[in-house]
Amino acid sequence: MTTPLHYNLLTVLGPTASGKTRLAVALAGDLNGEIISADSRQVFRGMDFGSGKDLHEYGNIPYHLIDILESGAEFSVFAFQRLFLDAFTDITRRHRLPVLCGGTGLYLDAVLRGYRMVEVPEDPALRDELEKLSADELAARLRELKPEQHNTSDLLERSRTIRAIEIARFEQNRPEPDAEWPDIRPLIIGIRWERGELRKRITERLRLRLENGMIEEVQRLHEAGVPWERLEYYGLEYRYIGTFLQGELNRNDMFQKLNSAIHDFAKRQENWFRKMERNGVTINWVEGAGDPLAEARALIGP
Repeated sequence: MTTPLHYNLLTVLGPTASGKTRLAVALAGDLNGEIISADSRQVFRGMDFGSGKDLHEYGNIPYHLIDILESGAEFSVFAFQRLFLDAFTDITRRHRLPVLCGGTGLYLDAVLRGYRMVEVPEDPALRDELEKLSADELAARLRELKPEQHNTSDLLERSRTIRAIEIARFEQNRPEPDAEWPDIRPLIIGIRWERGELRKRITERLRLRLENGMIEEVQRLHEAGVPWERLEYYGLEYRYIGTFLQGELNRNDMFQKLNSAIHDFAKRQENWFRKMERNGVTINWVEGAGDPLAEARALIGP
């Protein structure tokens, strides 16, 4: 099947546990498509339950940007955008349809609104200067450079704070990127659920993942050399399960706190999608509780 002329990128987005992977896979099967994951953690090998890869849902549909880095590595929106463009170009050249699927709002926005980004080189002199500062002094320096800073994960680990300062300093005199942005014409489909129903889905999925090996996954990652502090950087599941494994929470408290935190995360995802819409991104919403596949197929047309 040839790609419809009015779009050359199908995007399926939604909050965690909304069923977006299943929908994206079904549509990719209809449209001779290949999935490009827009998830900040699925790039890491060995991080399966905690990142919600659900690889069993893909069947014979090819996928990209999953299991491409060793656990414990760093990944950024700049790296994601560069790898997305490589995958988009490759898939399009083979006359197949790229299907972007995920819930990491910043990554989705970077593609759909075409962020023009440049790679920030390391600054050895600045790093030598910053190494002498305390964690509080580093945080103050970052806030001074970037008063609107909202990404508190940059303050969880000393190396991340130093890197954030390095980037903020570079951006003060950032050169314009000279890479040509490809012609991307997206059709965006979002899955939405009534808040109470989504909360039930999140809780049930968390329960199943804990029963099926997510705790053991976190233990394996730590035993393989990923420190507890680093695991915190990889998200809520790794943070709370790591705390449990260190004996700082009992299992019931870990479940309750993690479950509540994921509910809050889903709200933040929905807020990000609304922000994207306010910034001019058109999202065609389908109802998760109905027949989202039929609704999506009707939007796509023949």
